Amino acid sequence: MAYQYNRPAAYLPDPEQGPFVVPMHTLSLPAHWEEPLLRLHHGGMTEGQTERRRRVPTAAVNQLMRATAPDIVTVDSTARFGSENPWLYCQSAYPAAVTNLYIATWLKSLPRNADDPETTALLMNCFRDLDTAALTWRPGKVDLLEQELSPGGTALPAPHVYRLLPDVLAERIARQAPYEHDGRQLSFRQVAGRTGARGQGSGGAELMSNLIEYVPGRRGGGDGKPSYYAATLRVTVRTVPFSPVPRVHVAAGVRRFVTGKVYMPYGKGVSAYLLPDDSLVHDGPRPQRFAVAMLEWKNGTTDWRQGGAEGLLARISALDALPSPDRLVKEADHWIHGRDGIRIAIGHQAAMGRHTIGSGLMPSERRRLIEWAERAFAPEFVPVPKLERSAYARPPKKQLKKLPSMPKDMEKKDPEVLAVRLDERERNAAHNARILRARLAEALEGEDLTAVVFHQTDAIRDQMIAAAETGLGLAGHRRVQGPDTWVWETEELTVRLHAQPLGRLGAPLGGDSVPRRGQEHDKAIEERRTDVARTLAALREAAPGVRLAFVELDGLDAFRHAKRRSDPKHAIRLGCADAGLVTQFIRPPDPDAETDEAIADAGLRAAAAWSDGLRQTGVRLVPQHTLGDALIPANLNQVAFHLVERRLDGPTGKQQFTPIAVLIRPGAKCVLGKSADMHEWVPYPELLKSLTGRVEGRKNSAEQSTLTAAFVKKTLAQLRSTPTLVLAHAQDVRKRWPWLRNDGLERDRLGLDGGPTQRIGLYGKQLRVVRIADGSRDETPECWAEAEERSPELKGQQRGGIASGLWRPRVRGDSDRVFYSTTGKSGSQTKLTNDDAKLTPHTNASGKNAYRPTVNAWNPNLLELTVACLQPGDDAEAWAAFVHQQRFSEDYRAGREGLALPLILHLARLADAYALPHELEDALDPEPQAKTVSDCNSSGQLTLDFELDNEDEE
Repeated sequence: MAYQYNRPAAYLPDPEQGPFVVPMHTLSLPAHWEEPLLRLHHGGMTEGQTERRRRVPTAAVNQLMRATAPDIVTVDSTARFGSENPWLYCQSAYPAAVTNLYIATWLKSLPRNADDPETTALLMNCFRDLDTAALTWRPGKVDLLEQELSPGGTALPAPHVYRLLPDVLAERIARQAPYEHDGRQLSFRQVAGRTGARGQGSGGAELMSNLIEYVPGRRGGGDGKPSYYAATLRVTVRTVPFSPVPRVHVAAGVRRFVTGKVYMPYGKGVSAYLLPDDSLVHDGPRPQRFAVAMLEWKNGTTDWRQGGAEGLLARISALDALPSPDRLVKEADHWIHGRDGIRIAIGHQAAMGRHTIGSGLMPSERRRLIEWAERAFAPEFVPVPKLERSAYARPPKKQLKKLPSMPKDMEKKDPEVLAVRLDERERNAAHNARILRARLAEALEGEDLTAVVFHQTDAIRDQMIAAAETGLGLAGHRRVQGPDTWVWETEELTVRLHAQPLGRLGAPLGGDSVPRRGQEHDKAIEERRTDVARTLAALREAAPGVRLAFVELDGLDAFRHAKRRSDPKHAIRLGCADAGLVTQFIRPPDPDAETDEAIADAGLRAAAAWSDGLRQTGVRLVPQHTLGDALIPANLNQVAFHLVERRLDGPTGKQQFTPIAVLIRPGAKCVLGKSADMHEWVPYPELLKSLTGRVEGRKNSAEQSTLTAAFVKKTLAQLRSTPTLVLAHAQDVRKRWPWLRNDGLERDRLGLDGGPTQRIGLYGKQLRVVRIADGSRDETPECWAEAEERSPELKGQQRGGIASGLWRPRVRGDSDRVFYSTTGKSGSQTKLTNDDAKLTPHTNASGKNAYRPTVNAWNPNLLELTVACLQPGDDAEAWAAFVHQQRFSEDYRAGREGLALPLILHLARLADAYALPHELEDALDPEPQAKTVSDCNSSGQLTLDFELDNEDEE
């Protein structure tokens, strides 16, 4: 029986409890400090630099306090002056001498050139003007539910609430009796709060359990060495569109720690969790929380981010209590149980490689831990009501037939039964292949599908050939077979596959030496890019019309750390785009795996690569909704907006900002797209290729917002004559389209350029807008499907499940415009059960051991669907159901359990892989000219839309 309820780990203020006011000590920067501090900060700066840095930075000293005074709560990374804007909060007054030490250290860090005599004079004058000795902590009370309402009726908690309310609730959790299950206890401590985040972006508060040690058995392939990890809990304050009440979210997870050598990711810090026996600062109180210091690797050396001979840690004499960074990264677990008066654990990152302990928690254990933590919230907070299934619960219409599974013990089955099942499987596979070939032929406009496989191993070449035959049902249609070319001819289309060794095109950039950042790296990319483009230009003579390249290339593991700039992947993709090809990469077989296992894995990855490559040609298998024309208009356009971005620390060392739109349109034979500098829609592969090689002048945030607003406005004007649904992913787009923020949304009113919102009808009588938010940064809560335990022997098991569906919230007073979407169990987690545990021993309902620390757990993301803009008479729940069904595209392997985002947003996000800004003076001109939208549309319908090109038309 399907689960009927989903339980989110979210909590509401209990209105019967009234205000939530707590005592707290605060420290503010006096208003008269602002002018002397700015003089000190601006000393030695040019006029332009002064204009850009108009506020006094506190980020460095906040990080210092996180590492050495974790019990202090900082609220903002930028100082705000005046008693009404406290900078620091603490449960009890921090010693004045220590506070003054931090202030003095901070002031000494502000000048740009400490050796300049003028700077020294500025610093001394600043000390004299400020009178730091007069700075004191003030007792007071803080309202943790202080808020206002946005014009759209959404709660707007005061900025301090996002940091202080989670901190207070986390402190309550830490005071509880330990979490206990099956004979093992876990005690939790708070972790020093993250610096820099403020307001709605705050990371809230975090707790971490005592260390858990796991020693894998040698029989199972382990080396017998212990691995270490801990349970984590995050508490955050978040809001929901159109709801006047904020939420508290609780998220449970696992933090893994490094043993042995630490592999430092370049340009990123590595967190060291510290628990000293005494304060790291003289006369400071013994910390009750885990402190967090950052290690970073630059220019061949490892150091504390605020350390070194001239660093802030040295200035407060904290370095004396810390081990040498060089030694710590060589023996990360040397201090993990405590040594020299301090315990230190180095957090593991995915970039460091595989860890023995798997990530995440499965639903039952997640539920047990969160329900233990939530006891600390009473009486001020109560759980939100369970989500209930939508009335529109049906999945989309099936276009492909399900393949019957074959039993593992086939030799024990009745031969006649097996024959019937095998026959059904073959018939369904043939049916599916005909549909996929027909859709592909439509996208290709009757042309052949011609692809090239650049391979390093015969195994991958053979698996790609097998994937082509299986994926499109080409067995029996082969007309040419090797040694370098395979051709299949079917009624719908002809498929040509050319194979050739990757050779030198796949060699590391720079050869034996890794190219240095800057011109040397640019030159290495340029040379490889040109080689690839020339190779493909020559290939066109033997394979005219080639449009898709599959490239067997080592994955990120081969180019980690110091070798990151030798990765040729991005140069290869640039060269392929120059020659008019889209690209799909596939890793070689695992050399350490058993032969049969490696081949089986390669087969799975080849099938996925083949499917992903075909989608880059614009082929479409759009989910067909079940809601009827009365609820969802026929001939509905779907358009998704997305911001394609690269920073200076990206793979090519250049930056890029390109707003794009992706369009799924009835009557068009392929997926379409356009960027802000295009006047017409083009086939999806042309959009992808157009994103490569762009090097743009730097735009500030205001210019990027203006560009985004103009692009959205123009695109909507072009589509206003037909029913159109706009989808936007909040976390991707809202920073340059502020209306998409929770506090910007207003029902049935659209905001584009920072001005007042306008009625949706002014942008078109057939326009709807749905905003989507996922669980990143805990924006939506974690959840588990819940069924009451009916059997007495299962009482107290607190089991949780995974359920796919569209869900309705039941919070009294909230709007009817917000819904939630979940998908089913991941196809990659077939060997996991919902009862598997890794924090404590556990026996499942069958009496079997379910303690499995080494597996990667998985839980569905609770996707929030805000039906922001509708037309009169629309059913908001039906539109949410339509968007939910768009997550189930059958041509994906994950089609059964669902995509992370609706199909069109998924395709828009995939365009990020082609954002590779890189200059090339003499780029090869690809043979075919870029197609316009008319090449993909037999109906001519789009021609009418492009006559409406007036951006100001409303």
